[in-house]
Amino acid sequence: MRSGFEEFVTARGDALRRFAYLLCGDRHHGEDLVQEVLVKAYRRWSRIEADQPDRYLRTALVRSHVSWLRRMSNRERPGAVAEERPVPGDLAADQAMRDDLWTRLGLLSRTQRAVLVLRYYEDLDDKQIAEVLRCSPVTVRVHAGRGLARLRAELTAERAGPATEKKEGAPS
Repeated sequence: MRSGFEEFVTARGDALRRFAYLLCGDRHHGEDLVQEVLVKAYRRWSRIEADQPDRYLRTALVRSHVSWLRRMSNRERPGAVAEERPVPGDLAADQAMRDDLWTRLGLLSRTQRAVLVLRYYEDLDDKQIAEVLRCSPVTVRVHAGRGLARLRAELTAERAGPATEKKEGAPS
């Protein structure tokens, strides 16, 4: 039994994978589908081998694919892969920026910081954040607005600082 199955898979495995790829439109899903069908076929190989194994397996692939799509319809779906960007070369500057951000976040109230972390790091909406913080969505928006305003004011003051000093020191 085992040798006939192994011989068939060696001879026809690539053709089955290509067929599954055409069914699925995705190489990895196609390989998974073939593996799933071959595992089931291995158990009954003596009966399948006597008939038309290629036809049987192609039919099993189609049926599993249709059934598999129904099961997968409510699950995770692959998304578009973001374009890879080159990593900046100055790691010290990146670390300094992170340290600066942590310092600025430390200036915010605990609630403002929590709201900004939940919104921008955890990607929660106002209603979800309100449930976590046990407050209303309006309160979440107020905290987010005030926290962002404070961060903007800090950054603006820092950028305007050297320019303001030059203007003040200039002759009238």
